[in-house]
Amino acid sequence: MKYGIISDIHANLEALNTTLQEIDKLDANKIICLGDIVGYGANPNECLERIKERKIDSIMGNHDVVACGKKEPDNFNPVARDAALWTRHVLTQENREFLYNLPERREFEDFLIVHGGISDPDLYIFSTYDTIPEFNLMKKQSVCFFGHTHVRTYYVFQDDAITCLFDYEIKIEPKAKYLINPGSVGQPRDRDPRASFLIYDTEKGIVKFTRLEYDLSLAQKKIIEAGLDRRLADRLSMGK
Repeated sequence: MKYGIISDIHANLEALNTTLQEIDKLDANKIICLGDIVGYGANPNECLERIKERKIDSIMGNHDVVACGKKEPDNFNPVARDAALWTRHVLTQENREFLYNLPERREFEDFLIVHGGISDPDLYIFSTYDTIPEFNLMKKQSVCFFGHTHVRTYYVFQDDAITCLFDYEIKIEPKAKYLINPGSVGQPRDRDPRASFLIYDTEKGIVKFTRLEYDLSLAQKKIIEAGLDRRLADRLSMGK
């Protein structure tokens, strides 16, 4: 199987459409989303409709949880909180229910997907130290894809050592464990504003990351016209 793995779309329709078009060119058999379909951006309903019409297997991110009303944004910063509540207000009832019913994690034959961490969907994995309990929880699968940080990276646990790497291609070794973040489609935070995703070819045991230019100025314009905080538009061009 060849999987397209995406994460953290954050209601950025321009970035999502460009990413899906590229994944189609790469002949992926299935597309999987690691959560945070909505939040921050101006097109939450449109992005959800794309996810549903493409039958993309998705899990729930922390912004999705708040947008559907399952939780309140008590731990969000003011800008994120206002955007989450705006999203909740504009979502259709059908799309709120769709988000409400998403699982927090999914297991596939060859890998596991979570939003933040295996131990906690709200966990931010930013260092090798953060990965220690997560690797310990990986019993059946040796590969876990996660999002939440918006930073393209991966961690390898092999020979009792954990390494953080940023290569654009990974060869999955049979005696190693992997925590892999595809980066963010709609709001990258690794100083590169291009949309980020990956392709996982389970037959070849290879993961390849891709970055894409998209109509960033249109996404910014929509954010401003929707009355959302201008900082959400500005950060898209900075990649942070």
